[in-house]
Amino acid sequence: MKDVFPSKFAFGIFDHLDEDGRDTARQYADRLVLAEAYDRLGFYAYHVAEHHCTPHGRGPSPNLFLSSLAQRTRHLRLGPLVMLLNLYHPLRAFEEICMLDHLSGGRLEVGIGRGSLPLELGYFGITADAAPSRYQEASEILINAMKGGTLSYHGHHFELNSVPLTLNTHQRPKPPLWIATNRPESAAWAAANGANLACVGPSSAIRIVTDAFRAHRGTNGDAGDQTPLVGLLRMIVIARSNSDAYTLAASAYTQWLKSFKFLYELNAIPTPPNLPLTFDAAIESELCVVGTPDAVKQSLLNHLEEAGANYLLCQLAFGNLPLDASLCTATAIQSEIMGGLGQR
Repeated sequence: MKDVFPSKFAFGIFDHLDEDGRDTARQYADRLVLAEAYDRLGFYAYHVAEHHCTPHGRGPSPNLFLSSLAQRTRHLRLGPLVMLLNLYHPLRAFEEICMLDHLSGGRLEVGIGRGSLPLELGYFGITADAAPSRYQEASEILINAMKGGTLSYHGHHFELNSVPLTLNTHQRPKPPLWIATNRPESAAWAAANGANLACVGPSSAIRIVTDAFRAHRGTNGDAGDQTPLVGLLRMIVIARSNSDAYTLAASAYTQWLKSFKFLYELNAIPTPPNLPLTFDAAIESELCVVGTPDAVKQSLLNHLEEAGANYLLCQLAFGNLPLDASLCTATAIQSEIMGGLGQR
């Protein structure tokens, strides 16, 4: 079996686009400044989440935001992580994907999923009971559409009859696919469909997922030859001293957590059991990694190796972190960490 985890690592960016306490237009502008920096510094890709009706996501139309980002960058790949297919007609989703892939010059990375919080889908009339089967049909249609030609599909939620697909993607046969999961069973689907993985959680728990992915990929003949990216998400703040990094990150995490909990508290439902409810808990659970460049580098290396991951998803802008702090961390990762850990 081919080793799917090379000795070199890749570095990307993940962003919730959660509310930073400032004007929305200013936040978008700051994120575009950051994207230009990520492009210059050699990060692999910029992945943005999709959330609705919550301050946890100011990018409810990720493809719209990414189309602007594509015009401000030249090498940085980009994509939704994930595009909530339950909220799109799959034909419309396909057409948007084609447009964004061409607008970016073939730099699109397509993350798909059904959504982690049923409340958000419910605001659009998608019930929790319907969501799994609707997502399954939509994902099947989307993957079939990328093959080109005409599209026909007969399901419970969607029916398409000889639809002419006059658009196609810039990348052939299709842009790279992504799913975000912490479940070993979802890793089997990713392996079977040649998709990349994005995971968040303690490294020891994520290792179960990456082992399942590796096992299924080894027995699947259709996964393709390209080495997949297996991503591990970490919120990172680097400063000249541990105390400076801790102060910045503690304040930012408190605001990030408030936005995350917004819909849960509004609807009086419990937050996920694995959500760290304090900054100290976030560090203990490995969600947040903060400190000086040397300390952060060693922690990240340990996490990647224990998790069996080869792609670090760096969340460098969250909560009320100042723009300068995010730029400082990005620069430190490029100068102090990328070279030491290797870059694909």
